[in-house]
Amino acid sequence: MLNVGKIEEGFVLDHIKAGKAMKIYHYLGLDKMDCPVAIIKNARSDVMGKKDILKVECDINTLNMDILAFVDRNITINVIKNGEIVEKRHVSLPKEIRGIIKCQNPRCISNTDTNLPHIFYLADEKKEIYRCRYCDERYEENDAEEII
Repeated sequence: MLNVGKIEEGFVLDHIKAGKAMKIYHYLGLDKMDCPVAIIKNARSDVMGKKDILKVECDINTLNMDILAFVDRNITINVIKNGEIVEKRHVSLPKEIRGIIKCQNPRCISNTDTNLPHIFYLADEKKEIYRCRYCDERYEENDAEEII
C-alpha cells in the first residue's frame, strides 16, 4: 500500500474520478505555484473502485475552487489545519466559469479579441451544460483538453 505523509496546513481533494487529478492540477494552476503537491492516481476505493487524490500544502483561499465542480462534482475538499481535518466541503456547479476553458467556435469574439476573457455560463444544471457567454456555443468536455 502506498503511504503519503500528512500535511500540516492546506487541503486534500478526495473522491476525484480516476484520471482527473492532472486536469485539476493544471486548472487550479498548481503547476505555477511553489507549494508541495502529492498526486495519487488510481487509489483503491470501496465506493468508486478507483479514485484520484490531491494533497496540497498551501492556503486554500488562494485558489479558484469553483472549477472543481466543473471537472467533477463529487469531489470532497478536506481543509487541513495543524495536521487535522477541520472542515469538509462539497462542491456545487459554478454559475459562471471565467478564464479556464476556451470557446471552440473560431468565429466567437472571445477568439478574435484577445482582450476579452473566455466566459461560460451554466445553461442547464441537471445536464451540466455550459455555454459561451458571447456566442452561446455549447461546451463539450473534450474541448477542455487545452486550458487557458
